[in-house]
Amino acid sequence: MSRPLPLILASFLLALPVVAPADGKAVSAGKEVALEFTMKLEDGTLVESNVGAPPFEYVHGEGQLMPGLEAALEGQAVDARISVRLAPEEAYGAVDPEAFQEVSAEQIPEQLREVGAFLTAQGFDGLIRVAEVREQTVLLDFNHPLAGQTLDVEMRVVGIR
Repeated sequence: MSRPLPLILASFLLALPVVAPADGKAVSAGKEVALEFTMKLEDGTLVESNVGAPPFEYVHGEGQLMPGLEAALEGQAVDARISVRLAPEEAYGAVDPEAFQEVSAEQIPEQLREVGAFLTAQGFDGLIRVAEVREQTVLLDFNHPLAGQTLDVEMRVVGIR
């Protein structure tokens, strides 16, 4: 999976203390930052990791990361290791009961009429999960697949420019 880290606020920060780097390079607004990260569910299930792959790069302060992740990285030096726990509301949100829609089973390809299957649809930017298959209808879940999940993110700053 190669998508950017989510863009939602995090408040449960378990970060190492900020120590001023000897070379004067620290994560701050406008700096290009390269990260190694691992994202897991609260139970330890791996969601995504780029460890051993090219680093994730972003420009600090431009809203490319969740604000809580940016706050945890602010002032950090190369090689800093940071851990952040995100409650569902601070990550992909709580499960929204209004994000479910029942459609005629005929609208869903037969091979995808099974619980847990993922669909895409023109005009919707995201995955749609088949939540339930009924006799004549299919219940679709438009929530983000990680909605309702607590996430643990481990990050290491690998570069600052």
